[in-house]
Amino acid sequence: MIVVGAGPVGLTAALLLGRRGHEVRVLERRPEPPGVPRAVHLDGEAVRVLADAGVATGFAAVSAPGAGLRLLDADHRVLAEFPRGPGAASMFHQPDLEELLRTAVGRTPGVVLETGVEVTAVHRTRRGARVVTDRSELTADVVLGCDGARSTVAGAVGGGQRRLARPDRWYVVDLLADEPLPVWPGVHQVCDPDRAATFMPVTGLRYRAEFRLTDRPLDLTAELARFGAQDCEVVRATEYTYGARVARRWRSGRVLLCGDAAPLPPPFIGQGLGLGLRDAHQLAWKVDAVLAGAPESLLDTHRTERAAHAVALIRLAALTGWLMTAGGPRAARLRRPVARALPRTLLAAGTPALRRGPWVDRPRIGPSRGVGRLLPTAVLRGGRRLDDVLGPGWALLVCTTEVPDLPALPGGARPRVLHRGALPDLGPALRDRWVLVRPDRVVAAVGPRA
Repeated sequence: MIVVGAGPVGLTAALLLGRRGHEVRVLERRPEPPGVPRAVHLDGEAVRVLADAGVATGFAAVSAPGAGLRLLDADHRVLAEFPRGPGAASMFHQPDLEELLRTAVGRTPGVVLETGVEVTAVHRTRRGARVVTDRSELTADVVLGCDGARSTVAGAVGGGQRRLARPDRWYVVDLLADEPLPVWPGVHQVCDPDRAATFMPVTGLRYRAEFRLTDRPLDLTAELARFGAQDCEVVRATEYTYGARVARRWRSGRVLLCGDAAPLPPPFIGQGLGLGLRDAHQLAWKVDAVLAGAPESLLDTHRTERAAHAVALIRLAALTGWLMTAGGPRAARLRRPVARALPRTLLAAGTPALRRGPWVDRPRIGPSRGVGRLLPTAVLRGGRRLDDVLGPGWALLVCTTEVPDLPALPGGARPRVLHRGALPDLGPALRDRWVLVRPDRVVAAVGPRA
């Protein structure tokens, strides 16, 4: 199979498939990694994807815990503060992550990275696709388009993009300090329509500053001075136009989209790369199952599950951006109570649950019992992670020795059965019930103890 694009999403997808025994060729048009920092934040859900790709230890070594979120008014007075618990958020330098993933690809049997290869066209075939590059033509049983917002593969899938919010222009600055700056160690969001801004420590002596561009000229030195960063070295400074859109189609046969090629969120809740990693995580097991004999219709759930999830998060990010930037003095008076409520709701709820579908058995009425959400993560006695105990496939957690009757799983998969007594408490919604867990750690179904 072929993965187009060797950014973090494409490399992670290749590792997930390679660790499932597939031969994967990754095609990247750049001869070398770009080397400039882009994403700087991942939540705990996205870090679980990196763990399934086999790079959890390496990522821990190149990342730092995120302290949380602090909302400031135009005078940099604190409106609200939302600390994050251990493992809830990680800050990192994207070139470090890409180097980590490339090293892992290099030692994974069956996974090959080819750089300096530009994909010019992708044509769907009866049992896969034909990929045209500037060097040759290749055939593959599956093609994953992880080639970013200007995706060539998305053009082959067709359907165009659905815009969910207006584009917004921001100036992004990456900084390197001589010594740690005397700032709060989390993300600062300045909620000022006149000059909305974001400032955050990344790792080590690296910092990121972002300023919304308006008709008023940007005095970068003065704005950085408000965070005590006026003497930092500017490593990179560039203008970005942040989009908020989602692909109308995510699949054409066995040609499928992941990451910015499909959902493209604004940055305000730090979900850009995380969305792409979750795309790859959910798609990897479905592709694996189809190649093992599951019906092709399983791939239809890629869009139905991921698009609704992405739209919900993109709209939430756009709403958060509006909270930061909208209105005049009257809106500023309303900002404090709203600012206190919105992020607290977001941090408490986690990302939205998947909707009911073929492999998400949420009840039509009544409590969902956690179905459609990720199984809570935990560390067991002895230091082993729950995800490692569950293994890479389906898992069934039971309270008794009786195993419930289950529908046939994709590709003839058999769930690993684990007794709940050996596991930590997973919360009241899952207590005293059997729990069916998908390979991407999403709770597929629960049932009564009996």
